[in-house]
Amino acid sequence: MAKQYKSDALAAVHETVVGLAEAGVVAKQTLRAFDEMCLTPVRDLSPEDIRKIRLRERASQAVFARYLNVTTGLVSQWERGKKRPRGASLKLLTLVEKNGLQAVA
Repeated sequence: MAKQYKSDALAAVHETVVGLAEAGVVAKQTLRAFDEMCLTPVRDLSPEDIRKIRLRERASQAVFARYLNVTTGLVSQWERGKKRPRGASLKLLTLVEKNGLQAVA
């Protein structure tokens, strides 16, 4: 999955620092600090947050699930609080919250 940045300017800065790290000019610790500053942060989403995101995008659970490459049942479980999104699913939900479904289409 491509990296999602907070802004185009931060994307340019981050890519420059990545190049400097690959050249051995910047330490890995410095690169981690730039990752935290430049990349889209991921936060836990409540069941209500997930439902609001889906409704804002005017998508059924089935359509929303297809965009996220998960099952309809999993989206239902997230919205009922039976399960919590983690890893890549949480990152995708964060991107959809910020940029809409077109960000993962």
